[in-house]
Amino acid sequence: MERACAAGLAVAAVLTGCTVQAPDGEDKGRSPVHIELPGTPSPGRTAAGGDRDGGGPSAAPPSGDDKPGAAPAPPRVLWSRGDTGRDVRELQARLRQVAWLFEGPTGTYDEPTERAVSGFQGKRGLPRTGKADAVTWRRLLRMTREPGRWDLYLMGGQPADPPDPRCRTGRVLCIDKTSRTLRWMVDGRTVSTMAVRFGAQYTPTREGVFSVYWKSRDHVSTLYDSPMPYAMFFSGGQAVHFSADFAARGYAGASHGCVNVRDEAAIAELFARVRDGDRVVVSW
Repeated sequence: MERACAAGLAVAAVLTGCTVQAPDGEDKGRSPVHIELPGTPSPGRTAAGGDRDGGGPSAAPPSGDDKPGAAPAPPRVLWSRGDTGRDVRELQARLRQVAWLFEGPTGTYDEPTERAVSGFQGKRGLPRTGKADAVTWRRLLRMTREPGRWDLYLMGGQPADPPDPRCRTGRVLCIDKTSRTLRWMVDGRTVSTMAVRFGAQYTPTREGVFSVYWKSRDHVSTLYDSPMPYAMFFSGGQAVHFSADFAARGYAGASHGCVNVRDEAAIAELFARVRDGDRVVVSW
């Protein structure tokens, strides 16, 4: 008896999307695509619902992640309140570019930074956690440019370069224009270091070896009618002194040729230590 042969072809089309793996790798090895044809058992199971190797029920039920409508894992947090470092400076510098942060960068993830991140997130429909997660960071990167060195250290805090060889003996105010720092050195030892600011293009700070010839605690410039507290004059009208403008605006401004210090407590202590006749070295 002739046997009739019937052939059927079933094609299943499955649409799939990309998911971000959890950072701890929990889902490593799980196939992102699962195809089932009607009337056929799922992989690893018999038509009766048992496992191929045991015939009994599956050892573990499906995880909650496999349930329809399950919420995706939250994005990985990169930085949050209390973190410090260069990466936090870059986050703060980029937030300044989009006018969400006006302080700093300080390199410390503080309350203003948390508020700025939360505001940035809310404006773009992201959860307002105040924590800089991977999704928030990628969005911020697309909207900003790579910050330069003085964007990162707008308000000081930059590391000092090695001191000029002329600073290694005696009592010296060792001022470096490249790293924008002042070292107070005694017999080759650095006693203190602070950020400084210099003159603008048409009022440059002079370079060379000088000495402190006059100290004036509450000096006011007769030329510019501006306060110059803790002034230590070393060349003509140029002096090392505290600058309220530097404290407020950082490197967004410049002096008229003086060496500005923004840390008032630091220069007050320095003023008490420096004597007339101490050397001043200004170099690149």
